[in-house]
Amino acid sequence: MTTPAAPAVNTVAWFEIASDDPDGVQRFYGDLFGWRFQTDENSAAAGMDYRLISYDGDDRARGGVFGTGGDRPGHAIFMVKVRDVTETCRKVEALGGKVIAKFVGNQNGPDFAYLHDTSGNLFGVFAPAGS
Repeated sequence: MTTPAAPAVNTVAWFEIASDDPDGVQRFYGDLFGWRFQTDENSAAAGMDYRLISYDGDDRARGGVFGTGGDRPGHAIFMVKVRDVTETCRKVEALGGKVIAKFVGNQNGPDFAYLHDTSGNLFGVFAPAGS
């Protein structure tokens, strides 16, 4: 099997499902699509419940389940890989969108942000750690 290429900048490169019942979500999507789940050790070390999702025939993680603990609303969103999260957030606001939450300088993972487009749709952006 060949190794899939890394996603290009400005493409949908990740998806995230957030739930206050991550075990139930994991069972649902695992049974429905055969997805495999693995604890993200970096997130666990930081006290977060984040599970990486991979598919049959592809061991690379393609998405994640975020256990919110009831602290945040559930969501299922796409994530776009960008070069610079701060600059992308600035551009989103200049174009009439809204920054919901921004996390930069995260030692345990990538910089990322949750955003609203001009219609209020939630989406995310991230820059891989070390980029």
